[in-house]
Amino acid sequence: MKKLFTAAIAALSLAAAGTASAEKLTVAATAVPHAEILNLIKPELARQGVELEVKVFTDYVQPNVQVAEKRLDANFFQHKPYLNEFNKGKGTHLVAVAAVHVEPFGAYSTKHKTLAALPEGGTVAIPNDPTNGGRALLLLDKAGVITLKDKTNILSTTKDIAGNPKKLKFREIEAATLPRILPQVDLALINTNYALEAKLNPAKDALAIEGGESPYANWLVTRDDNQNAPAVKKLAAALQSDAVKRFLQTQYKGAVVPAF
Repeated sequence: MKKLFTAAIAALSLAAAGTASAEKLTVAATAVPHAEILNLIKPELARQGVELEVKVFTDYVQPNVQVAEKRLDANFFQHKPYLNEFNKGKGTHLVAVAAVHVEPFGAYSTKHKTLAALPEGGTVAIPNDPTNGGRALLLLDKAGVITLKDKTNILSTTKDIAGNPKKLKFREIEAATLPRILPQVDLALINTNYALEAKLNPAKDALAIEGGESPYANWLVTRDDNQNAPAVKKLAAALQSDAVKRFLQTQYKGAVVPAF
């Protein structure tokens, strides 16, 4: 009996030691597809000694703020142009660690079936942050709806519109709100993560959509003092695994495409 008791204590001690050695990472993400991807790789990371906690956010500001303030370890929701603009505007030192996927940006309407059907003086809603607002205008320029002064300027604003044949009116709205106000406008330019949450299918419902050449890959992001941490490196490798690539291809069917 004493031997059994001793063996049980030893087993519990080993289990406790294993738990203590597991490193915890808390990562901010938007719900779709970012949190879904992170939840997919949780078991693999656990096998590597990393406990992954995913915190879902609905905005694009707090995930960066909380990582910068060391309340969170990393985030996964943004492309580099947005990250660069955020660092510049907020004085933060966040860094992109691993490119994971591209969410082709799309133009949607519940009132019209084609861009050609947009009425004169119609209302177009675009994201109100500089990078996604510029991205929306570039897509409209490429689709022939408007003409921009500089087609290479990713931070173009409505003031940079050189040609607007239909005299469209532009409203700048918080990105997360765009799916909800879609019925109120003639056209809305929506980030794919929010489109998917609203049950829109970018491959079928978008009247215009970015191609696979889009430079707006979504990255795993952390602080500059944390980018070489072993747990972060394991997370980055898991996000760029074959398992994630297969998941993106089968789960989202072209609405989200691998960037690695």
